Amino acid sequence: MDLVPALREPLKQPLKSVLGPATAKVMAEHLGLHTVGDLLHHYPRRYEERGRLTRLADLPMDEHVTVVAQVADARLHSFASAKAPRGKGQRLEVTITDGSGRLQLVFFGNGVHKPHKELLPGTRALFAGKVSVFNRRLQLAHPAYELLRGDGEDTVEAWAGALIPIYPATAKLESWKIAKAVQTVLPTAQEALDPLPAALREGRGLVPLPEALLKIHRPHTKADIADARARLKWDEAFVLQVALARRRHADTQLPAVPRKPRPDGLLAAFDDRLPFTLTEGQRKVSEEIFDDLATEHPMHRLLQGEVGSGKTLVALRAMLAVVDAGGQAAMLAPTEVLAQQHHRSITEMMGELAEGGMLGGAEHATKVVLLTGSMGAAARRQALLDLVTGEAGIVIGTHALIEDKVQFHDLGLVVVDEQHRFGVEQRDALRGKGKQPPHLLVMTATPIPRTVAMTVFGDLETSVLDQLPAGRSPIASHVVPAADKPHFLARAWERVREEAANGHQAYVVCPRIGDDVDEAADQKKSGGKKSPEDEAEKRPPLAVLDVADQLGRGPLQGLRVEVLHGRMHPDDKDAVMRRFAAGETDVLVATTVIEVGVNVPNATVMVIMDADRFGVSQLHQLRGRVGRGSAPGLCLLVTEMPEASAARQRLNAVAATLDGFELSRIDLEQRREGDVLGQAQSGARSSLRVLEVIEDEEVIAEARAEATALVAADPELEGLPGLRTALDALLDEEREQYLEKG
Repeated sequence: MDLVPALREPLKQPLKSVLGPATAKVMAEHLGLHTVGDLLHHYPRRYEERGRLTRLADLPMDEHVTVVAQVADARLHSFASAKAPRGKGQRLEVTITDGSGRLQLVFFGNGVHKPHKELLPGTRALFAGKVSVFNRRLQLAHPAYELLRGDGEDTVEAWAGALIPIYPATAKLESWKIAKAVQTVLPTAQEALDPLPAALREGRGLVPLPEALLKIHRPHTKADIADARARLKWDEAFVLQVALARRRHADTQLPAVPRKPRPDGLLAAFDDRLPFTLTEGQRKVSEEIFDDLATEHPMHRLLQGEVGSGKTLVALRAMLAVVDAGGQAAMLAPTEVLAQQHHRSITEMMGELAEGGMLGGAEHATKVVLLTGSMGAAARRQALLDLVTGEAGIVIGTHALIEDKVQFHDLGLVVVDEQHRFGVEQRDALRGKGKQPPHLLVMTATPIPRTVAMTVFGDLETSVLDQLPAGRSPIASHVVPAADKPHFLARAWERVREEAANGHQAYVVCPRIGDDVDEAADQKKSGGKKSPEDEAEKRPPLAVLDVADQLGRGPLQGLRVEVLHGRMHPDDKDAVMRRFAAGETDVLVATTVIEVGVNVPNATVMVIMDADRFGVSQLHQLRGRVGRGSAPGLCLLVTEMPEASAARQRLNAVAATLDGFELSRIDLEQRREGDVLGQAQSGARSSLRVLEVIEDEEVIAEARAEATALVAADPELEGLPGLRTALDALLDEEREQYLEKG
């Protein structure tokens, strides 16, 4: 990690360039590499051994790949076409092999002459291109290639190493061109400033940073690669954990008002009226929260829980404890539907305790107000007044809560629901409304493996609710292969009718709304990319409005079908949800607007259309909307993807387990690291290149312990200039978002 001046040098600058201006431009635009240091930290994805060829049998479809292979034969064909009507069109077909499989390369038109001369049988080369299928055979059309027996001095020189590095590349810049660029800047690796304290590095037997950079780009043996990766993983884990430890340390220096509930106050009255006992998990997590609230520093806690584990109840008890202590609590929800849903369920749970200042309100009652952007002026004025006077102890709202004109009497606790939907500026703006920083509780229903919690949410202490309350019913999940077995889909609609006949209700979820011009344009754009996976990929995702119409006139005729989606007016959305909750609607056809927090115990079946278009964790969230009462739940995952596809395997995994933590691991393993952290990074480039959040659990845990101890002893890192430089590089503006979890 950077970086002394030589490593900060831009790859492209007006007067002189480290690399050619065209190469530097592509690197900046397509790979996000701007400086010499960035390029040195662009590590090879894998390595090819000269004597052994890649397995062509394992090529991924539709991806840009680099392979090393040998030409088996090459044939030039003539053909007639619109451009060359007299049979003058030329097509060169080259077959390459590696012992495990064969792959066809195709060149057309004027592009055939050079490869026809160079790609003779027996020639070995690196080939790069996008894998597609033609006539049921894998092929690369017009691949770029680099011969491996090069006569030219530079080619021999460039591939002199025993192992050929294969870099993450783009269609505009092949792996071997990146390798040549790295070769140009590699001497500056000697000047890299080491971020790891010497004692830590020596204690763990890690090689110095310049040596690690040299070995990752120009390894002579597999042991070189292992040394380099072990060292670079520690850099990434440690620098990140130091940044998080410093945030935690800074937070402990802030003052906060301790909030302790009164033994005979609002919380005690609420607990007395609960019709059930708290689970062991809810009690334990509540105690962790109450201990934090009682301290003179702001609580920063992440509450993650399985779908339906009772997070809202735990959060409500924390809010009541703060109201007991004379403060106010605000709950921030990502959507109006969810804010209204929370307001409704909290006032129902509290009963007369939510009627402070009203006739019939209980002795310890407080007021619970809702504040959203679409409220009428009079209701909004009253809510603002209740907040500033302290009449309202609890407010539930969307980001409307953050506006300047919202003033609190004494804000003591902020509860954020579904953290990843909020930017840190919003979180901080709300925290700034307290006389002193309020306590913070972040809730998420997406189970997060421990290492991701330590990485993405590393500035928060974590509490986990993994026990479901008594009385929850199991949910059976099945994949419905609509293309292979259309009668399965017909049976799915019969099941919906059977549930409705028994007095229950159903959700049907679709990926799209269906009335939008932009949506159609998006579809057109993506329609241009032909996915070899299946024809199913080529059509637009199913839309709520179309599906609701088809079901109402077809298989669900006679049932009361309504739609719900994000572009409806908030009052209309609320009315639809109220009718569904009251049992006046049989089937709700909706987008993922129902993904979080919607609670209708009478809904027992959910049909997810085009289920392959959703992520694993999202499917698990959606499924959690059924089986919330005493009747068993049923979730049907409808897809047109073929049985062998990765999408079907993903759906099978969801159908096979109800364990959200297990699914989140599967989700992580199937996605690239950058995507996982992507939702936490608001699009900032991932600072993780070799560290794998799932596999490197031990490194992350050890790095966290080392970082915490180091920051406690030396918060300003005075004795560690290299570490300070690396932190600056991690926390530059582009990556600031990474830690702020936008």
